[in-house]
Formats: sequence, C-alpha cells, structure tokens
Amino acid sequence: MRRRRFLAAAAAAGLAKPALARAQDVTRSTKAAYRLTTLSRDLEQPWGMAFLPDGRILITERPGRLRVFADGRLQRAPVGGVPKVYARGQGGLLDVCLHPAFAQNRLLYLSYSAEGSGGAATVVARAELAGDGLRNVTPIFEALPRASGNLHFGSRIAFDRAGLMYVTAGERYQMRRAQDLGDLGGKVIRLRDDGSVPPDNPFVGRAGARPEIFTWGHRNPQGLAMHPVTGRMWLAEHGPRGGDELNLLVAGANYGWPLATHGIDYSGAKISDHKSLPGMEDPVRVWVPSISPSGLCFYTGDRFPGWKGSAFTGALSNEALFRIELDRERYRGEERLLVGRLPYIRDVRQGPDGLLYVVTHADDGGLFRLEPA
Repeated sequence: MRRRRFLAAAAAAGLAKPALARAQDVTRSTKAAYRLTTLSRDLEQPWGMAFLPDGRILITERPGRLRVFADGRLQRAPVGGVPKVYARGQGGLLDVCLHPAFAQNRLLYLSYSAEGSGGAATVVARAELAGDGLRNVTPIFEALPRASGNLHFGSRIAFDRAGLMYVTAGERYQMRRAQDLGDLGGKVIRLRDDGSVPPDNPFVGRAGARPEIFTWGHRNPQGLAMHPVTGRMWLAEHGPRGGDELNLLVAGANYGWPLATHGIDYSGAKISDHKSLPGMEDPVRVWVPSISPSGLCFYTGDRFPGWKGSAFTGALSNEALFRIELDRERYRGEERLLVGRLPYIRDVRQGPDGLLYVVTHADDGGLFRLEPA
C-alpha cells in the first residue's frame, strides 16, 4: 500500500520514472555538504550490496532475490540460480560479497538462512556469476547447530588483505550459544575462500572448539568491514535493549555476550550484573539506548574529503546514518546524518565512484546515493 501511494504521488507530481535519480535539497554536516539522491524505490526489503567492476550494483532482497541496478535503473528480472532461502522473521537472503579476484574468476558469496533437519541456520554459498545467472552454487559454510525460530541470523561477509573470508553469525536469540565454543552461533568465522579452515585460526586443534571460530561472545552482528589503513576487522552488532556495540576484532577474543553487556532484556529484566569482565574484550563504542547498527564501511574516497577515514553504519531504530570518527583504534566522536529522512538503513557501502550508497529495509525499500553539494 505504501509503495502504491508513493508511485501515485510521484505520477501526480509529474516526476520522472522511479528508476531515475531524483536529488533532494542540500544538507550540511560538520565536515561536508551533501545531497541525497533517490536511485530506485522498487526494492523489497533490500539487505546487502556489492559493486561489480563494470559499475553494476548487486542488491539482495530478503525474500530471496538478487537484483541488479545498471544504467540508472533497477533491472526487472532478478539474477537466476539463487539458492532457496528460509525467508521468515529476520531470515532470508542476506549479504552478498565479491571474491577479491572477482574480475578474473567471477566468484561471489551469498549469506542466507536455510532450513534443514532441526530448524534453520545461517549459510554461506559460493557461486559464479555468468551472464544473468549464478552457476556452480555451492554451500561452503553453515552455522550449526540448526535451531527453530526466526531471529538473529547475522550475517555479513568480508575479506581481509590475505584473502581470508570473515562471516558473522548471530546466536539465534539463544544467548548462551554465544559462549559455547562447540557452537557456531554468536561467532565471527574465518575461512579460506573455498570454505576450508586456515591453519592459524585461534581454536584449531583445541578440544571441544570449532576451528572455524575467529571471535566469540557476539549477539547479532550485522556490520563487518576491514580498516583501510590497519587492515584489521571491525564489527557492529545489535545489543538487546541498549548495549549496541562497535568492536575491533582480536583473534580468539571473547566479546562477552551475555555475561557482560550494557543492555537489558526487552522485558526490562537484567541480563547481567557486568558491563565488563576480566579476560573479555570491551567494545570500542557502546550505544545506550540502542541505535540498531546495520552495515559498516570505511570511507576512503576523495569526493567527501572531510569524511575520509570515517566509519559509517546504518541506524535502524534511529532512522539515521551514523558517521563515526576513529583514530585508528580509538573512538573520537560521531554525527548523525539523514535523520528522519530514510527509515531503516540496512546497508551502507562506498561505490567505486567515491560516493556513498545506502539501502532501506522496507517493503517499498530503496537505493539511495549521497553526493557532494
């Protein structure tokens, strides 16, 4: 209904087709002036983005479609060959990530929730993009054990400079799973590009621990990015009622959930008496009340010189885009952009043109671009 009202209003106002860019008024932040441009309003619950070398944008839709934005418009036909997803609650088709050598091998990765014996789990599949479809689609990771329920799947994918792949997996709203090293829920996973385990992973050879695990004690991480200078991985994750976190990942570290948290249960009940515990890694930044961070990228372009080096994350419950200033590994400050203008920013990415792109998670979700004014 909301989408029909939007299209009707656009037609009445004599606007161009929805696929064509529409720029809005200039907004000034502390270090840049920008315009928000609408590229498409024809997406259903978009979740993740990846930029192809030829300028096209791949966009996942949670119900299970992979869409292509090319030549200024959203292509009608989705990419074929996407695996069947468990599209319930927070589950469905989630992130998309290109292989570091995509230009040569045409490989990409999809994270999604899939159903099997015992329930659903977060899965990562590798596939080859060929023409308008995927081929040789092969699941290479599953966050076992499977569980019932529709919450806390994660899930983001990112590569480091060594070509190793990191995957975030939520604890499926079963908090104790995050502290179980024999369980892949509530963890950040590190793998080779074929899904095999690197021999230097921190828990390789440890009895009772899954060798895929890189860090543990996470709740529902939905932002993951490599710092462009240090090469270290950063993580944004949802806390409960309060206690959202920005974390710098340390191999083998325990990030505390649910034994240490700044949040409380949705009912108002206390989860833990501890905000910090010996032997556990503290967050670099905590948000109380929650902002619900989703998506994470570091800006390295020249189109917004004042934003260079900043981290960006969508804030679902704040209806804003957060720009975070870091001094390598220290939090310095932040500002909120697009406040109240875009509901439910699910992902933010820097394009090859040096501009910032965001998608909004709604039935009439959209693709938007921030441009210098």
